[in-house]
Amino acid sequence: MATNITFHPGSVDASERSELLKQKGITIWLTGLSASGKSTIACALEQTLLHQGRFAYRLDGDNVRFGLNKDLGFDEDSRVENIRRIGEVAKLFSDASCFTITAFISPYRVDRKTVRELHEKANLGFVEVFVDAPLSIVEQRDPKGLYKKARAGEIKEFTGISAPYEPPENPEIHIKTGECDVTQAVKAITEYLVSRSYL
Repeated sequence: MATNITFHPGSVDASERSELLKQKGITIWLTGLSASGKSTIACALEQTLLHQGRFAYRLDGDNVRFGLNKDLGFDEDSRVENIRRIGEVAKLFSDASCFTITAFISPYRVDRKTVRELHEKANLGFVEVFVDAPLSIVEQRDPKGLYKKARAGEIKEFTGISAPYEPPENPEIHIKTGECDVTQAVKAITEYLVSRSYL
């Protein structure tokens, strides 16, 4: 870890930036099993916010592994580092007053807690959204054929099959995608944002 560094503050503080951009930054952290609906909801939410004239950006689990995290695998240490990096990136976006939407399995509670605390220490908003679909449903959906491969032993350490997923205990928003559609899911999130004066 580098020690000969000094943080260089900008000429615009967080409150001034929010006032100028007319919005407060917040990270909306979608967590859940593969095929639970995270990416679908994230895309629809991003579109909704942008059409409302809001500064919003989506960080997707697969997409980030094409660049920033392309050096990481799917073993436990790599998963932890994956979420650590995304947590830091999400914090930067939120500090820029962006509605930062993340769609990551993020299977471990301790890692999600660390990201939350990172935001809280910086006085940035953070909302955990549990995109909840039981294993029976996500295996039935299986759009990428990953569960089938995992069951056949072709994919090692696959979350929900051969690697654990620790569901949130107290998420701000709990969306059961087997019981609602994308429009209803987005509405649940935007209504929460309105109730907290982000919209």
